[in-house]
Amino acid sequence: MYWMYNILLLMYWAALIPMLIYRLFKEEGFYQRIKQSIGYLPDDLKRKISDRHAIWVHAASVGEIVAASPIVREMRKTHPNEVIIVSVVTATGFRMAHQIIKGADGILYFPLDLPYFTNRILSIVKPKIIVLVETEIWPNFLRIADNKQIPVMMMNGRISQRSAVRYRLITFFTRRVLSTIRIFCMQSRIDAQYIIDIGADPNKVIVTGNTKYDQTYGIVTEEEKKRFLHELGFAEGTYPIMIAGSTHKGENSSVYKAFCTIRREFPKARLIIAPRYIYQADLIRDEGLNHKVSMVKRSDMKAGKIVSPSYDGVILDTIGELGRVYSLGDLIFVGGSLAHIGGHNILEPAAHGKPIVVGPNMFNFVEIFDLLSRRGACAMVRNETEFISTCLDILVHKKRAEQMMRSCIEVVQENQGATKKNLEELQRLLNELY
Repeated sequence: MYWMYNILLLMYWAALIPMLIYRLFKEEGFYQRIKQSIGYLPDDLKRKISDRHAIWVHAASVGEIVAASPIVREMRKTHPNEVIIVSVVTATGFRMAHQIIKGADGILYFPLDLPYFTNRILSIVKPKIIVLVETEIWPNFLRIADNKQIPVMMMNGRISQRSAVRYRLITFFTRRVLSTIRIFCMQSRIDAQYIIDIGADPNKVIVTGNTKYDQTYGIVTEEEKKRFLHELGFAEGTYPIMIAGSTHKGENSSVYKAFCTIRREFPKARLIIAPRYIYQADLIRDEGLNHKVSMVKRSDMKAGKIVSPSYDGVILDTIGELGRVYSLGDLIFVGGSLAHIGGHNILEPAAHGKPIVVGPNMFNFVEIFDLLSRRGACAMVRNETEFISTCLDILVHKKRAEQMMRSCIEVVQENQGATKKNLEELQRLLNELY
């Protein structure tokens, strides 16, 4: 089956050649990204990590980097003398890793999953152990690591319902691939069952919880909040501030309609939209004008292009700020839930103790949503009409908002400790090496 996988992968990359050539000329940093992906590391990075028998932590993109952050932080404390490297797949993940992961000795792009490139980078790094954060299943990488007798474990493992359905179609292959992983530390019982369903050995699967509960983005001082407000051009005491995080196409119109309704009740209301894909920022700004809502881009503010304070809100088209900007919100909508995406991370606003509203599609975060919704910390709406009325109701009835805030904090505090459990399993594997 590996030969078929490799043929399909080669066909995939061959089809992308025109686009890759275009990006090489147009996208800053893309050349270095491609070089690293085929196993050619920058000299300074190579000197730091080559043949150092590092602990290799792989976290594909922004969400996985957020989960990896407390893992690497605590790993550095418990293993101060180890070399720790972090690999990513996306450019946004690469930037995010440099911003929030301070304990790594090196951050690099993950190799293309073709035998030559994978073998090359593993031969350069010679890691003692590989940690996959969430669900990063790369068949050639895992097969070659297994051939080199490098133990691999999964931390903070998660599989969405959609991915589980797809993987079940090729269980005859995924069973073989997953057999190379020593232990699966899964976020929830649902994730554990999914990984077993697609071929993992049940004896290797344990539930350790979600490391995102241990993330420190929930700690934002009052001084930091004042600084954020000033940078965004909002006056101290502005109420309410509505934040829509990780929004997708089709959701921003509903956000604007809800905001307009809120503004009629609270004339000084302000809005922050953080799109899932920042390249949509201009479209979102133009859409706001159709609703008579004036928005400015955070990137323009940072570049000094915004001189007039007369705007209704900010589009957060920057990387790595949303988790902390949530601390300013009086009401949070988490996107990907009105659209049929499956939702996004509701732990970030919950860690700040914020009232949260989501749409009916939270199938990628079932267990976390259940925890919060059972305690009344997160409200689910069925459609746009309910979304608008629920947002207004939470802000008008402050006792409801306060109860939601208390419940968020309680749930987060009760579920902390996953990082410690994951690192205990890492230590067991390391002990087997000596």
